[in-house]
Amino acid sequence: MGVAIRRAGQDDRAAVTGLLDRVFQDDAVSGWVFPDPADRRARHGVMMGAFLDAALAEGYVDVAVDGSAAALWFSVPAGGHPADDNGPAELRQVVDPANERVETIGQILDAAHPKDRAHEHLMLIAVDGSARSQGRGTELITSVLARCDREGRAAYLEASSLRSRALYERLGFVWSGSTIDLPDGPQMWPMWRDPMPVHEA
Repeated sequence: MGVAIRRAGQDDRAAVTGLLDRVFQDDAVSGWVFPDPADRRARHGVMMGAFLDAALAEGYVDVAVDGSAAALWFSVPAGGHPADDNGPAELRQVVDPANERVETIGQILDAAHPKDRAHEHLMLIAVDGSARSQGRGTELITSVLARCDREGRAAYLEASSLRSRALYERLGFVWSGSTIDLPDGPQMWPMWRDPMPVHEA
């Protein structure tokens, strides 16, 4: 049952970028970064491609073999990655130099990200509209969470809606109790999951 999952590579870049662009085009956070719809249509895919490039280079990307879903992950060491104060500014230069919100959201998320313990960070997960409510996203996440449990490793993400927060809670994530509030924009819910005991069959 379910869909097979594989690790993505550079050959998947166009397809996965297109999936991320479609799925998040009307997301509230994307709408805050690109409030003008025409500007969003023009630049949003560039931002999704930049996120994907970072995950392919520094993390890993899992995809459903039928192309219907993808998840971008990063392995974060204790203490966090070496400080890169220019990261959000560099992203802005790549995506849209005139849009300061591209840089601002990077700074806000970096500041909120926990750095005291090693963990897997789910940066983005996308499921195509034609495959919604079929458990694709859950399968992508639980395949990594099972490894986290075996290795005694935590996981972290930022939920962008109350609906997704409820889904992540069912997978063992716990809301930190504080929201990430974008200026005059939507909220996000940082969530943490401690590894769960593995019971041998």
